[in-house]
Amino acid sequence: MACIQSLSSVSSISSSVQKLSAASRPISHRARLLPIRAIEESKPDAPAITSETPATSTPATPAAPKVPKPSTKFGDVFSFSGPAPETINGRLAMLGFTTALIVEKATGAPLTSQLSGVGFEWFVFSASLFSAASLIPMFQGVTVESKSGGFFNSKAETLNGRAAMLGLVAMAITEYVKGSPLI
Repeated sequence: MACIQSLSSVSSISSSVQKLSAASRPISHRARLLPIRAIEESKPDAPAITSETPATSTPATPAAPKVPKPSTKFGDVFSFSGPAPETINGRLAMLGFTTALIVEKATGAPLTSQLSGVGFEWFVFSASLFSAASLIPMFQGVTVESKSGGFFNSKAETLNGRAAMLGLVAMAITEYVKGSPLI
């Protein structure tokens, strides 16, 4: 009996030595020496799989991580890293850049003259309308990410808003340097 125990301990030591020496070999050698086997952990309330119960191969879906509800406090919404500043400025820049190009193409008026007279009143009206339409969901706790999907997503809106901000500034500088409308 002692002989059998010593043989089993010798075989476990030799397998440990083989595993350690496999660490210094290339991966292809280690893969042959270290087979990996995994078994599913049994759940306490799940029925045990027996020879009578067929095993299913459906993977368990992990639970979605809980996303904290966004703050609806005025200071949090309008903070530097809050959702309101870049979202509203981006939306207004997209509206302003597109409108400025269309009006300039239709009338030939440069950007600075578009803001005088009735143009300024339309700017104030549209800026107020877009700001209110953007703020109402933010104060209700709805995020842009929760409503985005597919082609129209929050990253695309942010990128387009930033491009429109740069385009509006570039248009104003170009018209100032050139001394005439861009188009």
